[in-house]
Amino acid sequence: MKTQELLYQYAARKSDFQGANLADAALSGVNLSRADFSRADLSRADLSHAELSGTSFRQTNLTNADLSGADLTGANLTEVNLIGADLTGANLSGADLSGADLRCATLHRANLSGANLTDAEVSGADFSGASLKNATLSSASLIGADLIDADLSGSDLIEEKLDEKMPSGTSHNWVTWNGSNQRSIE
Repeated sequence: MKTQELLYQYAARKSDFQGANLADAALSGVNLSRADFSRADLSRADLSHAELSGTSFRQTNLTNADLSGADLTGANLTEVNLIGADLTGANLSGADLSGADLRCATLHRANLSGANLTDAEVSGADFSGASLKNATLSSASLIGADLIDADLSGSDLIEEKLDEKMPSGTSHNWVTWNGSNQRSIE
């Protein structure tokens, strides 16, 4: 599907783009809120600064996509492939990223407040300066993830599990834990 065709159909109130091939699409700054891109191919797409709140990207390929500054508030990103994606400064508050693959993704200064990252693969991801307040991180793989200056206040991350998942010699003392639901594993 061509980018112009997508924009024309969306303007005509079509919002179902399941399985569409939009690899390398140039969609910077567009409003595609509440559209359904489930199982679509948006690899290497430029969605920077796009309005994508409430959009469904369930099982979508967003490998190496540019989503920097995008608004993904409340988006469905379950089992999405975001390997190598740039989500710098993106708003993912309340988004469902359960089962998502975020290996080596950049989420620097992203807002993931209240996001669900249950069973997400985030090894090697950059969460530096990100807000993960009240985020659900149960069973998320954090091996090699950069959490420098990340705010995990109110999250359900278990501090001892973080120790197990971090490479030896890595410290997590720079993480904001105030009010987080960290607990000991007995």
